[in-house]
Amino acid sequence: MVNKCNICPRACDVDRNGSRGFCGEGDSIRLARAAAHYWEEPCISGDNGSGAVFFSGCNLRCVFCQNREISRSGIGKAVTVEQLAHIFLRLQSEGVHNINLVTPTHFSEKIKKALLYAKSEGLVLPIVWNSSGYENTESIRELKGIVDIYMPDFKYVSADLSNRYSKAADYFEVAKKALDEMVIQRGAPVFKDGLMTEGVIVRHLALPGCVEDSKAVLRFLRRRYGNAIYISIMKQYTPPDFEMPDELGRKLYDEEYEELCEYSRKLGIIQGFTQEGECVGESFIPKFNLEGVE
Repeated sequence: MVNKCNICPRACDVDRNGSRGFCGEGDSIRLARAAAHYWEEPCISGDNGSGAVFFSGCNLRCVFCQNREISRSGIGKAVTVEQLAHIFLRLQSEGVHNINLVTPTHFSEKIKKALLYAKSEGLVLPIVWNSSGYENTESIRELKGIVDIYMPDFKYVSADLSNRYSKAADYFEVAKKALDEMVIQRGAPVFKDGLMTEGVIVRHLALPGCVEDSKAVLRFLRRRYGNAIYISIMKQYTPPDFEMPDELGRKLYDEEYEELCEYSRKLGIIQGFTQEGECVGESFIPKFNLEGVE
């Protein structure tokens, strides 16, 4: 498929052996970090951390992206399928609770091969697919039986917002179909010793000035999936220091976040996560210094 790439909804049809897709990546898997990560939801990070593998590139263009260093700026090192498999096995040997694949969509075919190889060599940890939610349903079907926990974003309902902020006017329709497949695959969430081992966690980052669209996201998730998923409402938006629309140039007000949390309670959402305290800023963003890759 990389010879005429249609792995993601962009369907670039470029030959990634010699060109780069909309995601900014060619044929080689590139990583920016592979190490224990302690800032995910409690049932993912636990006490020992999640084995987070951060992939370079992204098929969205979120104007507020706080991982821009790796999503657009080219930071990352190429690895082979076999090398990636051994990174998974090394993380397991270090005692992490799971293998957490961060922004993996555009490398999904080779990641699948690496996971199958690692499993044949003794990888037994749950596999977390941590994505933007902007996925091809067909690509998600290819992961059936391999991925244990899907952890997608669900960013917008509004096509105007998704086009303005992520250059993806079709985000809602695409993400809805992908999430349907994720829920069908995994079914009801399963926990062991307080850690999720199977299931779906849907993340929604609250953006300043977008409370009504965030409410639409929560309504949709609750009505369509009920207790089949967990919902994580995040308040960690921090205005980045690069050019972006003026309305996103401020932090999320506490009142906006509290309004969303209260609305989620009115909807009957009890399976989920909220964040306490102020916006966390840069502390949630790891250093993309090739730790665990070199």
